Amino acid sequence: QVQLVESGGGLVEPGGSLLLSCVVSGRIFSVSTMAWYRQTPGSQRELVAELTYGGSRNYAESVKGRLAISSDNTKKVVGLHMTRVTPQDTAVYFCDVRAGSGAYWGQGIRVTVTS
Repeated sequence: QVQLVESGGGLVEPGGSLLLSCVVSGRIFSVSTMAWYRQTPGSQRELVAELTYGGSRNYAESVKGRLAISSDNTKKVVGLHMTRVTPQDTAVYFCDVRAGSGAYWGQGIRVTVTS
C-alpha cells in the first residue's frame, strides 16, 4: 500500500521560512511527476510546484522566486522550501505523486502564516 505523509507545517510569521517534506512509502514505480498543491476553504486545490522526472520545475506565478520544490534521488522524498511567506500562503498543502503505478495524494498539512 502506497502512503504519502507530509510533515513540517505549522505556524510561521510573514517573511519567514518553512520546509515541508513528503515521504513516500510502499511500492511505487515509474514516477513521472512529484508536486505540491494547496487548498484554502471554499477554493479549489491549486498547483503550487511541480517537479518532473526529467528535472523540470514548474511553479505557480504567485510563488515563483519564493518556494522551491526538490526531491531525493530515490524519488521517495519530496520537499517544498517556503521562503518570504505571506498570509496568502496560508493553506493546507498536499503532496502529489503521479507514477506508472498510479496517482497518489497525501492527507495534507496545514500552513498558517500569521504574526
